[in-house]
Amino acid sequence: MKAVVYYICLPFLYLLSALPFWLFYGVADFFYVLLYYVFGYRRKVVMQNLRNSFPNKDEKELKKLEARFYRYLCDLFLETFKTLTIGKQAMLKRCALDPASLELFNSYAAQNRSVIIVMGHFGNWEWAGNTFSLLGKHHLYVIYHPLSNKYFNNLVVKMRTRFGTGLIEMRNTIRDMISKRKELSATAFIADQTPPPEGAYWTQFLNQDTPIFWGTEKIARKLNYPIIYVSVKRVKRGHYNIFAETLVEDPATTAEGEISELHTRRLEKDVIEQPEIWLWSHRRWKHKKPF
Repeated sequence: MKAVVYYICLPFLYLLSALPFWLFYGVADFFYVLLYYVFGYRRKVVMQNLRNSFPNKDEKELKKLEARFYRYLCDLFLETFKTLTIGKQAMLKRCALDPASLELFNSYAAQNRSVIIVMGHFGNWEWAGNTFSLLGKHHLYVIYHPLSNKYFNNLVVKMRTRFGTGLIEMRNTIRDMISKRKELSATAFIADQTPPPEGAYWTQFLNQDTPIFWGTEKIARKLNYPIIYVSVKRVKRGHYNIFAETLVEDPATTAEGEISELHTRRLEKDVIEQPEIWLWSHRRWKHKKPF
């Protein structure tokens, strides 16, 4: 059955991907109406997340922010599949790497130093990976969770690796990174996912007790790779700029919890500045802090 669904959907996904952008975003507007007004996809989750994160905003402000988020979510979903057919020049035009940020990565490449990238579900992280792979001297690897449907998982792998990005399954992260130590690499961690509450690092994020995966911090301290925070900011519809800054030069010298606090605070700043492009439909706060 999974194979049947996949092969029925595949021609439509390629057709959608091949649409000119003016029509492509018209389709996204149609999906927005369906998702937000007709099906109400996770609206309770989104609004509760917004209320808890922005207690000083009134209901009118929150409703406007909710609608902007859903409109962006539909753009993001369709933009992901645009990767199936988009050309290199169009990719670089639509998602640009800030020159100073490219120079930052190049400076580490000149020192033959691999790096760890830390970022959140903020902006179009899929397009950002494509752009970095096209321009960067480091070989980009992205940590990911395989999908349960092997057919759609293979499609996602195809999209993510089309411009040279490598993938590492989360369960194999440390093993694969150690095996690639002789390679000039940049390994990207999406650090705002939800770990099991026991054993997580707990902090405040957007006014709420929030668990953080230890993996980014522990691996960075073990390998002593510089940690670079990457922000993917939306300039206008369908256009993004990627910015990067060094968070920690020598992770091995940091105290426990320091790295986790640094990247959490940096992401929090981004979300406050441009809240509609963060993934509010994610059940980020489904766990309560154990006592």
